[in-house]
Amino acid sequence: QVQLVESGGGLVQAGGSLRLSCAASGRTFAGYAKGWFRQAPGKEREFVAAITRNGGSTYYADPVKGRFTISRDNNKNTVYLQMNSLKPEDTAVYYCAADPQIATTPTYDYWGQGTQVTVSS
Repeated sequence: QVQLVESGGGLVQAGGSLRLSCAASGRTFAGYAKGWFRQAPGKEREFVAAITRNGGSTYYADPVKGRFTISRDNNKNTVYLQMNSLKPEDTAVYYCAADPQIATTPTYDYWGQGTQVTVSS
């Protein structure tokens, strides 16, 4: 079992920045790829970013490329999502996920409870 707890969400103006954190406990953190997904009201959960187990490769959805950065610190059992140049359309609940296999679809085995990000115009 892996438990994931997100933090760092909040209200920010357009053009601002936030950094989300996802702290993991349970099984070996380094053994899991990590992903960030988001879900806006009335919409399906969508892929945002993912990082391989050793952090050597990262993947991003087109709408966030160049603005968001995913990273991980296996010593701290934490994965991060740095979000810059935020736009109102980035408003959503952001979820952290973990799985032995990296993916850009919401097929991960473990999920956090989500953290709200609201970007005002």
